[in-house]
Amino acid sequence: MVAEIIGGSLFGSLALVADGLHMSTHAGAMLIAALAYSYARKHANDPHFVFGTGKLGDLAGFTSAIILAMMALLIGYEAIARLLAPIPIHFSEAIPIAVVGLLVNIVSAWLLSGDDHHGHSHGHDHTHDQHAEHEHGEEMQLIKTPSGVFALSIFEDGVPPVFRMKVSTEGAELSAQDMTVTTIRPDGTRQVFAFSRTSDFLESTTDIPEPHAFKAVVTLPDGVHAVQFEEHGHDTHSVDTRDHNMRAAYMHVIADAAVSVLAIIGLLLAQMFGWLWMDPLAGIVGALVIANWSYGLMRDTGAILMDMSPNDTMANKIRETVEMAGDKLVDLHVWRLGPGHLGAVVSVSTKETLRGPAFYHAQLRRFQGLSHISVEVHTLQVV
Repeated sequence: MVAEIIGGSLFGSLALVADGLHMSTHAGAMLIAALAYSYARKHANDPHFVFGTGKLGDLAGFTSAIILAMMALLIGYEAIARLLAPIPIHFSEAIPIAVVGLLVNIVSAWLLSGDDHHGHSHGHDHTHDQHAEHEHGEEMQLIKTPSGVFALSIFEDGVPPVFRMKVSTEGAELSAQDMTVTTIRPDGTRQVFAFSRTSDFLESTTDIPEPHAFKAVVTLPDGVHAVQFEEHGHDTHSVDTRDHNMRAAYMHVIADAAVSVLAIIGLLLAQMFGWLWMDPLAGIVGALVIANWSYGLMRDTGAILMDMSPNDTMANKIRETVEMAGDKLVDLHVWRLGPGHLGAVVSVSTKETLRGPAFYHAQLRRFQGLSHISVEVHTLQVV
C-alpha cells in the first residue's frame, strides 16, 4: 500500500496511486472485520443484545461498503482531473510496483478464499459403494448389495424427519423385518430405528432427532452397510449462511486485484503507444468496478440491517406446518439474526384447546437455521 501510493506519486501514475489508496481500504476492512468478530464474541451472551450479536458482521460489511464507495468517488475524481491535465509517467519504476501490488492482492485473496464468505458449501465422504443425491425433501444414499440397490433417505418435507428405504433395483424385495438402521453420532450416541411398510417403501417408526449428521449402519439380510449423512438437508438452502463481514474483506482484496490488473494494463499501453490517457482511464474503470462491488454489498447488508424478509422459503415451510396441523396462521414474521440463523414470530389460531406454544415449538424446531421462535396461540371457542 505504502509503496504504491509513494511510488505512484513520485513516478506520475494515477492508476498506481488509485490502487494504493484502495489497498488502504483493504487494510481498513481487515481491521473492521477483526474488531467486529472480537466485539461479537465478547458480547455473545450479553442480554442487552436481545437477538444476539449476529448482525455485527453485517454492520461491519455495510461500513466497508461505504468506504469502498468513498474510495471509488475519490479515484474517479482524480482520474478525470488527470485526463484534463496529463503529467509524465516513469514507467520503469511504476510498472514493477503495480506488479508487486497485484501479487499481494492475489496472496490475500487466496488466504481468505477458504472461509465461507460467499455461500454455503457442502462436502461428502463416501466409500466406493455409496452415492449421495438430493430429491425434493430428501437426502438420499444408495446402498449396493448382491441382491440389489437400495436407497436410504431422510424425508422431512412437511413432516417430522424419518428414514425411508426404497428398492432401486427391479425385482429386488425387502421387508420391514429384514432391516434396521443404527445411527452413530460424533459423540458416540447410538439409536436403533425399526421400520414398517408404507406404500411402496419402508419408513422408520420413530422420528430422527436433529441434527442429521451421523453415520447410519444399515443391517440387511446380506450384511451390514455404513453410510454417512451430513447436516445440510434441503432446509439449509432456505437460510442465508453468508458471512457479510468476511465477504466485505474478501471483496476488498478482489477489487484490489482487479484495479491492480487495470493499472498494469494502463501503464503498459501508455508505455508502448504513448497513450498517457490510458493510465487515468484505467483509474476510471477501476473506480467503476469498486463502485459496483460497493453497491452490491451495501444492498445486501442494508436489507439485513433493516430486517427485510430474507426469502419466502422458510416462511412457506412454517405456513405449511401450521396448516397441515389443521390450524390457521394469523401472522408471521421471519428475519435474519446472523449467518445461518433466522428468527420467527408466529401467531396461530386453533380449535384444539390442548395446543399451546410448546406444540408449535416442537413442530418448528426441526427446521435447521430457525434459531429463535416466538409463538402466540389463539384458541377458538367451538360452538
